[in-house]
Amino acid sequence: MFEQVKHNLETIDGVTIYPILSLLIFFVFFVGLGLWVFSYKKEKIDELSHIPLRDN
Repeated sequence: MFEQVKHNLETIDGVTIYPILSLLIFFVFFVGLGLWVFSYKKEKIDELSHIPLRDN
């Protein structure tokens, strides 16, 4: 089955850009996510972590 897919993809012009684009999108997303997580303020994280323990 993989051989059929591989053969079909080899006949498409410019198909080699798709794996590069998907890797680039994946990399940029997770680097951005990591930067956002590490730049989040400690006070805000502590506040959000106590939300489930509050009695309303």
